[in-house]
Amino acid sequence: MNEKRNENQASLRALIADALPIDGDGIDWDRILRSEQAPYFDGMSKTKQNPKWHGEGDVLAHTKMVCEKLIRLEEWQGLDRHKQELLFVAALFHDIGKIACTRNDGGSLVSPNHTAIGDRMTRTILWKDFGLSGTWEAQQFRETVCLLVRLHSKPIHFYTDEEPERKAIRLAAAGELVSGFTSELLYIFEKADILGRISENTGELSENLEFFKEVSKEAGCFSQPAVFPNPYSRYAYLSGRNILPGQDLYNETWGTVIMLAGLPGTGKDVYIRKHFPDLPVISLDAVREEMHISPVGPQGETVAAAREKAKEYLRKKHPFVWNATSIKPALRENQVDLFVRYKAMVKIIFLETSWDETLLRNKKRKKAVPESAIEKMLENLVPPNLNEAHEVEWELV
Repeated sequence: MNEKRNENQASLRALIADALPIDGDGIDWDRILRSEQAPYFDGMSKTKQNPKWHGEGDVLAHTKMVCEKLIRLEEWQGLDRHKQELLFVAALFHDIGKIACTRNDGGSLVSPNHTAIGDRMTRTILWKDFGLSGTWEAQQFRETVCLLVRLHSKPIHFYTDEEPERKAIRLAAAGELVSGFTSELLYIFEKADILGRISENTGELSENLEFFKEVSKEAGCFSQPAVFPNPYSRYAYLSGRNILPGQDLYNETWGTVIMLAGLPGTGKDVYIRKHFPDLPVISLDAVREEMHISPVGPQGETVAAAREKAKEYLRKKHPFVWNATSIKPALRENQVDLFVRYKAMVKIIFLETSWDETLLRNKKRKKAVPESAIEKMLENLVPPNLNEAHEVEWELV
């Protein structure tokens, strides 16, 4: 199993090594377009773009231009090889989401939410197809790329934001969990994205990007995340409370609620027994079993029953563990809001293992989840970030 994962990771390294020039040569597009990811690049070539913003034509044409511009940027050439590879892979996949969401709206082509969709598509490809999961190095590479994909359109909209400093600090905070990510790396990437298109507003977009750079530098978060006095104050600021970034708030919480997140088969039950043996557990699997509800299909009734159990502990100010997959930000937000309203400290722990290990562990479960359902969950997975709770940890298990 480890041999297969290593083989998959090696295939990504080989693709980069073969296609990405070292001494200024051109990119080997034949090598890339003949790779196992050819169907995605074919999809890009068939996805047209609004000529007002992308006169170069389809998504693949734009992707090629972005990659070519990227490797010729002075900033990119000054990076170490690892960061160059991160940016190059991000450039290859940054608009992959347009395949799924581009549509004609009143005569104009639009691609709503293509960055969020592209983030999830890229994660699935890197996690499953290239085996980038289950180790710290693989996780950090994958999630840096995914962040660049998800956030690449953000910097050019800072100019019109009412709170650009807060937005810059919030964006850069992702680097606390994803060590390879910085706003500086995002700036370099977005510069290539702007230059890699044919558009009348390239100059305006470049000015907006420079504004993002200056705001981030002034806020002290261009090359690293901003520093906060403590996790409680950090969450208050990142979640939108009207305070200064360095303000040290009084912590009014009474104890910690643990929320686990991760795919089925990751080993959440084992993790709980090892790390929280004395805490009561609210398990959505257990609630489903009690109520005879299938794990596949609507889960509203299950979650409602689990929330009632949570309220009992919250009223008593008793710490507990919330055990569910919690793979989407919206799913986590609903529960975290409840816990915070009762003045609990909330800690989200995201558990990850390799794809093959996930499937193997799932098969050993008393009631295995269909593999197709786990694949669908992976396609929708977004790991938690620091603006979601007082504390967020990523653990490899």
